[in-house]
Amino acid sequence: MTDVNTLIEGAKSLGFTLTDEQINKFIIYKETLKDWNQKINITSIIDDIDIDIKHFIDSLTPLNTDLFTYGAKVIDIGTGGGFPGVPMKIVRDDLNMTLLDSLNKRIRFLNEVIDRLKLNNIIAIHGRAEELGRKKEYREKYDIAISRAVASLDTLVEYCLPFVKKGGYFISMKGPDFNEELKESEKGIKILGGKIKDTRVITLPKSDITHSLIIIEKIKETPTKYPRGGGKPKKKPL
Repeated sequence: MTDVNTLIEGAKSLGFTLTDEQINKFIIYKETLKDWNQKINITSIIDDIDIDIKHFIDSLTPLNTDLFTYGAKVIDIGTGGGFPGVPMKIVRDDLNMTLLDSLNKRIRFLNEVIDRLKLNNIIAIHGRAEELGRKKEYREKYDIAISRAVASLDTLVEYCLPFVKKGGYFISMKGPDFNEELKESEKGIKILGGKIKDTRVITLPKSDITHSLIIIEKIKETPTKYPRGGGKPKKKPL
């Protein structure tokens, strides 16, 4: 039987008392993840307790900021197995969630998750951030862009800030040692219309794992020449 007891206790430590419906959705999500992981490589984390802590509980930590207002429009960039977007959506059904990933096989997995969990106002999109961030239907349309362990921060800001509307936020979920990355990203954040608002260090409940949230506010529009194409955000960060 699939065990989510660690998730239930950890979520409670974060201030979220999961309902029976939410617990059942996490169980189905975990079972679907483990089943698909035998066919395609979604995650190297396959132990029940590790999934609870390193994927589910970790994904819920941004909700403890005061940035996710009711019905906020959120894009999870480089979502992979749906982290943090799907756990956030299970706990906060009011959010309007977009999951973006460059691998179509992950999108197929996510669509099955969305279908099996009967989630509404959530869509999985196959595409590259540096391309979609230039398209009118996605550019500066989101209250919050969020990304977890996808790339270095100086690259991520060019991928993510173009999606955020003025007055919105980009949240980068990082490990405990973020100061050097943050320093190297300051110039790019400013060029792209952002301003560092806050950094938070979090010890995940039921573990000694420390993660961080880097919160960047969008204070002005991103110049139209960004994001650059041809892999430049990664090859030559701003």
